[in-house]
Amino acid sequence: MAQKGIREYLAKKLLAKYIANNPSYSFTYNGKVALVRPDKSIDEIALENPWIKEKKLVVKPDMLFGKRGKHGLVLLDASFEEAKIWINERMGKEFEIGKAKGILTDLLIEPFTPHEKEYYIAIKTEEDGDRIYFSEEGGIEIEENWEKVKEYFVPVLKGIESINFQGINETIKKFIETLYKFFVEYDFTYLEINPFAIVDREVLPLDFVARLDDTALYKDSEKWGDTEFPTPFGRNFTKEEAFIRELDEKTGASLKLTILNSDGRVWLMVAGGGASVIYADTVVDLGYGNELANYGEYSGAPSEEETYLYAKTILDLMTRKKDPRGKVLIIGGGIANFTDVAKTFKGIIRALREYKDKLKENNIKIFVRRGGPNYQQGLAMMKKLGEEIGVQIEVHGPELHMTRVVKMALGGEK
Repeated sequence: MAQKGIREYLAKKLLAKYIANNPSYSFTYNGKVALVRPDKSIDEIALENPWIKEKKLVVKPDMLFGKRGKHGLVLLDASFEEAKIWINERMGKEFEIGKAKGILTDLLIEPFTPHEKEYYIAIKTEEDGDRIYFSEEGGIEIEENWEKVKEYFVPVLKGIESINFQGINETIKKFIETLYKFFVEYDFTYLEINPFAIVDREVLPLDFVARLDDTALYKDSEKWGDTEFPTPFGRNFTKEEAFIRELDEKTGASLKLTILNSDGRVWLMVAGGGASVIYADTVVDLGYGNELANYGEYSGAPSEEETYLYAKTILDLMTRKKDPRGKVLIIGGGIANFTDVAKTFKGIIRALREYKDKLKENNIKIFVRRGGPNYQQGLAMMKKLGEEIGVQIEVHGPELHMTRVVKMALGGEK
């Protein structure tokens, strides 16, 4: 499972869509939210959302960081003109949030609704079920008042109906049940609304934090719509990350790259999103987290050229700086269903052949583990390449467990 944060704007839009498709007699939610970005002014947004000029507004950043109120980055009870001035003064400016510095580029606008009582709710996925947290005293001081939070556990094989929400208002109870079903059906891994309020049966999710299981994209793409997984605030793409991101946008395959430590000794070139998580977690579990250089994946049957460009980017990064201890490249993956292993390996082999001298100069050892269509041919090609270019390339098929090849590469097993 790969958890990725989404914007508050998207979380609220998805919730509004779900409630509209599963109406309740106990509450409603209108889902009135808008997102202002540098390429679209508030005036343009107002044309698409007339309520922006008709109602008092709330404006705040929507860039995956919290405690916006404590940083003075929440505007409340503002007119359209006041919101416009506030946005123009902050859009494109650099702000420091904790240890992160970044440019403000995405601002959420929604109606300001006066309310009295605020509540807290959070849901998170655990190994054997989901845990729900609820408090009748939500808001920015929730951590200081955590002893007032009630906790409920929903086992994997049971539904929300098995939970006894005794002593909770019927409207709130119905909202919690609906929110949990939304959480499950849309494959969220974490969801927190702090606070939320209810005014005249209208639910107001005032501050919404959510993460999705992005490995569910293949089955949830229609439900999620035009889903975006933004990078954390203050983190800018390197030239190489931006290149792979651009390559990914142009292909029907999936190409992902995140540089964790460019000086690291352990580099990964992994096929498949699920496998990439397993490989990275195993490196960390074996005590080499500080040596893990990158995280990413190639999947969805990329072409030979796309795989070549992906591999070349990683090899270029890997061979820029020598380490006297040498380095390790793990070319791994699970057992492919449709991807032609030999075909994708041709692109990787082309890049390895191109970098053969730098591979030897940097004392790089390569470990390969793969299965799927034409994997025997692909492994044979890799083995032959090692002999040809004079680089240690150890190859294994699906008979070797994915995590074992990591142990072997890191010297923990022969």
